[in-house]
Amino acid sequence: MIGKLKGLVDSVGDDWVIIDVGGVGYHVQCASRTLASLPGIGEATSLAIETHVREDMIRLYGFASGHERDWFRLLQSVQGVGAKVALAILSTLTTEELTSAIVFQDKTVVGRASGVGPKLAVRIVNELKDKAPTSGIVIEGGVTSAGDAPQTDHALQIEAVSALVNLGYQQAQAAGAVRGASGNLGDGAGLDELIREGLKQLAS
Repeated sequence: MIGKLKGLVDSVGDDWVIIDVGGVGYHVQCASRTLASLPGIGEATSLAIETHVREDMIRLYGFASGHERDWFRLLQSVQGVGAKVALAILSTLTTEELTSAIVFQDKTVVGRASGVGPKLAVRIVNELKDKAPTSGIVIEGGVTSAGDAPQTDHALQIEAVSALVNLGYQQAQAAGAVRGASGNLGDGAGLDELIREGLKQLAS
């Protein structure tokens, strides 16, 4: 199985890129966000790869990070979500936005993706609510939740949910408490403040 490709960008289409690795061109399907992050033709790049093998074909899917690939796999665990729909979701939402939508059960955000109707959006947020990764998330601009750079409000909320889950609360409970805490504290609240206020919400 191919798990990673490192080579030169040969050509790019609407939903694919050909990566030249030592003279061999690999046709890789990607979300539009991944394609937009690629360098120019002839420049070096590296993609995390998910390989799908069937009797009549081998198909490669490429991602800017292993975290994005993990979401691609996780989305397909939901009935009705195949590779095409999973890529459409990742084309519409960043991994941070997707994590936030799942954690806070926001079916409207998930429903923005092409091919995701209201019923499927509900199924996605319901089935993944206890599976969504809430730590080590990728923040836009390449800063991780473990980094020193300022985090977005959504990223801090997700980190607060993760902290409460680690304390033994259910993710749905933790998400509700953090949502309430954020509403009470307003924009710009720090992680410690969100956790303390979230604990108050859970205790009330």
